[in-house]
Amino acid sequence: MPEAIVVGAGIVGAACAYRLAEAGLRVLVLEKEATFAQGSTGKSAGGVRVQFSEPLNVLLSYHSIREYREMAEARYRPIGYLFLVPEALKEAQEEALKTQQALGVPVRRLSLAEARGFVPFREDGLAFATFGPMDGVIDPHGATGFFLREARRLGAEVRFGEAFLSARREGGVWRVETPLGRYEAPYLLLCTGAWTGEVGRRLGVDLPVHPARRMVYATAPLGHAPTYPLTIDLATGFYFRPEGERLLFGRSNPDEPPGFREGVDWAWLGPTLEAGLFRFPFLEGLALDRKASWFGYYEMTPDANPILGYVEEGLLVAAGFSGHGVQQAGMVGRLMAEEVVYGKARTLDIGPFRLERFREGRFVKERGIV
Repeated sequence: MPEAIVVGAGIVGAACAYRLAEAGLRVLVLEKEATFAQGSTGKSAGGVRVQFSEPLNVLLSYHSIREYREMAEARYRPIGYLFLVPEALKEAQEEALKTQQALGVPVRRLSLAEARGFVPFREDGLAFATFGPMDGVIDPHGATGFFLREARRLGAEVRFGEAFLSARREGGVWRVETPLGRYEAPYLLLCTGAWTGEVGRRLGVDLPVHPARRMVYATAPLGHAPTYPLTIDLATGFYFRPEGERLLFGRSNPDEPPGFREGVDWAWLGPTLEAGLFRFPFLEGLALDRKASWFGYYEMTPDANPILGYVEEGLLVAAGFSGHGVQQAGMVGRLMAEEVVYGKARTLDIGPFRLERFREGRFVKERGIV
């Protein structure tokens, strides 16, 4: 009998399975898809950054990036993140920068002239920029595959094509049902991403996580490999980054209702380009490659921060990352293993991200949501 059942083989579930197995537990991973990283992980744009305003978010990403840096399969590329800060957000961003620097992460303030040395842009309405040289991109598939391979090496069992149906707590164990079998374990860890709200309903637990569709548009090949950092205009949320000879770009649509909507939203391309072309006129004339564009789901919570740790006896959740799962998974795996082994995470205090905050009407005010 396994000691821990992990539901979900995206990057968060894979990292948790690896660290639980490393701690000596017998681990079973259940994944409804035919292989790993088929949900939000596989549709991620792959960005990793330490530029957050809340200390816990900064540290989750910082420790995860350090881990990815040593993982060949993650293909970590420190291209940097460049944040263009509008006048309306300059005080908030200055406070975030103080937090980042106090925690010892490498982020610095740039003048607009210095920022233009990285990428050309129109300065209207901007105050300054910040740049994180440790920020960059990874290969989410590669990192997830590494975590699962290591988990299996340590004895974990991974069952693909086996969807979670239901579970109940009896006699000190969780009794889990799938279409193919029944399993029992003292610990059940939900790493189910945008599907976590539905999984919680099957358990009778209110887990406020819902899906929000996000687009990643791609240009046609430019004929050369651009060297820009991942650049974000905080005035509008428009971002772009290089990928080979292309640029990937996007912008969240705050007016789209939550839910699983299939397909790329081509109607949102116009408002996205409008914001992008205002700030970055050099984008005008670049051709779009519709076949190379895609969509995925953010797993959103009411305050756009994750739910971590125990929610009931023997039941843990690591979900609701609201676009930050890939960049924080490495450290989250270690913390969830500590939660099981020691009864409470030790390396970092995950108290701000526990489910109780929503039950008590408290919200984390993270200003670095894009």
